[in-house]
Amino acid sequence: MKLGIAQLRPAWGDKAATTNIVIDALKQAAAQGIELLAFSETFLSGYPFWVCRTNGAAYEDARQQRAYAQFLEAAAEIDGPEIAAIAQAARDLRISLYLGINERGGRAGRGTVWCTLVTIDKHRGVIGGHRKLMPTYDERLCWGMGDAHDLRTHQFGRFRVGGLNCWENWMPHARAALYEDGEDIHISAWPGNAGVAHDLARVVAHEGRVWSAGVFGLLSMSDIPKDFEFYDDLVAEGLDVIFSGGSTIVSPLGEVVAEIAPGVAGIAACEVDFETLGRARQNFDAAGHYARPDIFDLSIQRRRTGARRND
Repeated sequence: MKLGIAQLRPAWGDKAATTNIVIDALKQAAAQGIELLAFSETFLSGYPFWVCRTNGAAYEDARQQRAYAQFLEAAAEIDGPEIAAIAQAARDLRISLYLGINERGGRAGRGTVWCTLVTIDKHRGVIGGHRKLMPTYDERLCWGMGDAHDLRTHQFGRFRVGGLNCWENWMPHARAALYEDGEDIHISAWPGNAGVAHDLARVVAHEGRVWSAGVFGLLSMSDIPKDFEFYDDLVAEGLDVIFSGGSTIVSPLGEVVAEIAPGVAGIAACEVDFETLGRARQNFDAAGHYARPDIFDLSIQRRRTGARRND
């Protein structure tokens, strides 16, 4: 199977325009023979970058309230028209994808946004929507806590694929849950700025003996609409580049097999195979012959908590 990573710029805060960007990327990827394409965290339609730069914790601050209202309005429902259009394009182009979105609830949870990694199959449509288990630090000011309802792998051809959002990839139990569910390909969706997280793709590849894709996004102030509440403040402070990317795919043997340089927009891909998985698992299989289920018992509560998607 040919696995691809998309290091692109969203139309921040504009879910209709970003939907078109996703569909265009699917067309480009399909033309390259890519069968599964992964996007960065909350690509649709943009990471809440302003919170840590504008005293986001200010209580009942009118400007923060207006910024959140804009962010909420730009969030997409999994059963909404944006995801439906993307799923139809995936079906027409015969390509599957992992897409990070800001998810808004249905009738319940209308005021809440979750950081969600949506899984779309080229035949079955939406088959998963994993909400980030624990928003990181100031992200808790704008995202609800997720659950393990869709903390699972999905079958794509011979491969079982799983994915996590950003710092979830540092959570040993979350990774173990996917390994024990038979993961062969691991998608790590990050907002941007690889840094030390770049090394985590190799750690996951070695630990899980999986194909490991770390997908990082691009974002600059030029991508932010001028009517966003804090646009003028952030430009005045000199903010320019917000996220610079640095995406990569690492083999189960720990070798970098595809990458996109920081600051470069594009799609990279590689062929993934089962032989390499078998070679890597000859001496270590975290959920198989190197596991001790008689000693360790991982219990996962996969019920949906909080607001349902559509009530």
